[in-house]
Amino acid sequence: MEQKIIVRVANASDVTYAQTITDEMESSAKARGTGIAKRTPEYVAKKMEEGKAVIAIEPDGTWVGFCYIEVWGHETFVANSGLIVAPAHRKSGVAKLIKQTIFNLSKEKYPTAKIFGLTTGLAVMKINSDLGYEPVTYSELTDDEEFWAGCKSCVNYEILQSKERKNCMCTAMLYDPADHYTSQETSSAFKSNSKLYERFMKFKQNNLLKWLRKKETNTSEKHSIGKK
Repeated sequence: MEQKIIVRVANASDVTYAQTITDEMESSAKARGTGIAKRTPEYVAKKMEEGKAVIAIEPDGTWVGFCYIEVWGHETFVANSGLIVAPAHRKSGVAKLIKQTIFNLSKEKYPTAKIFGLTTGLAVMKINSDLGYEPVTYSELTDDEEFWAGCKSCVNYEILQSKERKNCMCTAMLYDPADHYTSQETSSAFKSNSKLYERFMKFKQNNLLKWLRKKETNTSEKHSIGKK
């Protein structure tokens, strides 16, 4: 990664980047063909003002990357969400540094909380594994209704609801400060099983998409019959 990039805790002076960040979040999700829980510039700006976000910039002020903290279940769960890196800086190592910084900030602010994340990408799974996260089932995540309501703006929300919040396109990962493997152990486990994870994610996503298309086709046919 280029050494000139500055990664730090965001503050109120960074709110001018909020629109750029949310625009890039949306365009990146569309380019990947995956869903995302949409966030407004106002929401991102509030996270900055609260000191619950990490931003990466160049010395001249050019925005590079971002991630923020969300707290759920009366501070029993913390999510490191919205990781985004400007296209010009992807695959440079900056995403890993942002994740490391937001992970450390989360542990500092909420030392007893379980830290979790949802991702559709293998690269983020690797970064999380290097930090000590483990893949888990959705049942091990927060049951806070406000968190799950945030998924309503995702294009895959219907899948999540139909599967009774037990499965969706994302893979869940969690770090439990009271019961966890070392980061070396989780990183090693990921490296040993990365091909398996990759096949599993593709298999799961393809099957869920087929299921959704089939359901949409059946619904369309029913409507057509009803109009006759």
